[in-house]
Amino acid sequence: MKFDYCCGNPPYQQLSEQNHRQSPVYDKFMDAAYSVADCTELITPARFLFRAGQTAKEWNEKMLNDEHFKVLRYYSDSSEVFQNVDIKGGVAISIHDKNKNYGKIGFFTTHDEVHNIVRKIKEKEYSPLSSYAFPKSTYGIDNELYEEHPELKNRLTKGNQNIIDANIFEKMPEVFYESIPKSDDGKNYICVYGRFNNRRATRWIKCKYIKKNAQLEKYKLYIPGANGTGALGEALSEPEIGKPNTCHTQTYMSIGSFDTIDEVTNCSKYIKTKFLRLLLGTLKVTQNNPRETWSNIPMQDFTSNSDINWSASIRDIDQQLYKKYGLSQQEIDFIESHVKEMA
Repeated sequence: MKFDYCCGNPPYQQLSEQNHRQSPVYDKFMDAAYSVADCTELITPARFLFRAGQTAKEWNEKMLNDEHFKVLRYYSDSSEVFQNVDIKGGVAISIHDKNKNYGKIGFFTTHDEVHNIVRKIKEKEYSPLSSYAFPKSTYGIDNELYEEHPELKNRLTKGNQNIIDANIFEKMPEVFYESIPKSDDGKNYICVYGRFNNRRATRWIKCKYIKKNAQLEKYKLYIPGANGTGALGEALSEPEIGKPNTCHTQTYMSIGSFDTIDEVTNCSKYIKTKFLRLLLGTLKVTQNNPRETWSNIPMQDFTSNSDINWSASIRDIDQQLYKKYGLSQQEIDFIESHVKEMA
């Protein structure tokens, strides 16, 4: 049966019988509606517009490149549509018309200034900062831990025994120490950044219990894997500098693989700029902070050969970045008025 029009508010998610977690289903309803009607208008979660959420990446790209698909209204605050309902990433009212060509969305934003800024950056040859971002699962537990401590094997969830769980300090206090034992010179232990009692903390564990990783001996910047709310221009939590012989739990993700303390310090300054945080906000629309959200941010040279003077104040570094990427006064004013200062 074929319909001329399809209009609705499809179910958004369902509980998986396999892992008992919620998974999205609205994408399936959107595809089904498009197959039975020439013109479809639906209200759904909007996370896919920012390549976020749990819908398949391939499906997200398909929608953003569909010339028959258009967003009629976007609400970043879902309570404007559904009272007292918080849908991370907001909701969108969209239309799909097989008989009209709207042009592909490609990159979604409701602000012309943001669209122009991203376009100017991508016109230059650049490496996205996402290529230098390392996910929460970068580091892992080596099986030697369980060979020497078999009683710990069931402390973590099934199938995740080799993950440095966000709550591992509390789950395995026998092997995570607040300080290096006095009987050791420190060479046999590695410092792990994480949380304890819901506060930032560090613990020490024997090096042999952590899987070998090239990042261990580098400087890097630790950033919470979940940060803020996803609002455009929000301030972020203070990043932490990770020295060589350190790693992190799944509380964090990390940026960079640096040889010197100066490079990682300069990267920390870059993270605090309004310029970067506006670009981060173009793809980070929820608390989650995966590496993909850093894709619209250009990597910089953080060495002494850089075209940016990193010894300057954050405010002055912003001005240098505005000039480097040819931003107009209107675009600069937009950033200055929409992005909060970092503490």
